[in-house]
Amino acid sequence: MKIAVSSTGTDLDSEIDPRFGRCAYFIIVNPDDMTFEAIENESMSLGGGAGIQSGQFIASTGATVLITGNVGPNASRTLNAAGLDVIVGVSGPVREAIERYKKGELSPTNQASVPDHFGMGTVQGSYPGGGMGMGRGMGRGMGRGMGRGMGMQGGYTPPQAPPPSSPDQELGALKADAKALREQLNSILSRIKDLEGK
Repeated sequence: MKIAVSSTGTDLDSEIDPRFGRCAYFIIVNPDDMTFEAIENESMSLGGGAGIQSGQFIASTGATVLITGNVGPNASRTLNAAGLDVIVGVSGPVREAIERYKKGELSPTNQASVPDHFGMGTVQGSYPGGGMGMGRGMGRGMGRGMGRGMGMQGGYTPPQAPPPSSPDQELGALKADAKALREQLNSILSRIKDLEGK
């Protein structure tokens, strides 16, 4: 048996990422001996379809259970079609979530916990700008907003995320947001440095 967990980091002490399709990493855990593999989520910066791509990837790993903070309708359908048990609303360290699952404290659902495109272009679910450049991809994405996630949002108003239902979930979401902001700032500063050097 394998359990997949959306994670903000690469080890069992990392916090669960409240996002599924746009999480930073997936940790695939064997709950019997707690061996694991951390895999960077290549779908994190997709302009659309991140939930579906992530769902297909998780299914390909052989995992039978997914533990995450939130999952949207498209990802939910993909995961359900693949026969995975999907557990949402979980926060805290990955290791703790696995232990809670093993004790029978976590129950699967077949329903999405957030609306379509949750987190696109918002701090709550993804990097601000998130590649949705509306033709302002800074010259690297051929006008499709694929310019390293630094596109101007061009009037796009993202859906509002539901408030976290517990202090632990809020803390997990805030930590993920802080990491996303740090990475976006580093990307922006790098681009400024590139442009100044020309």
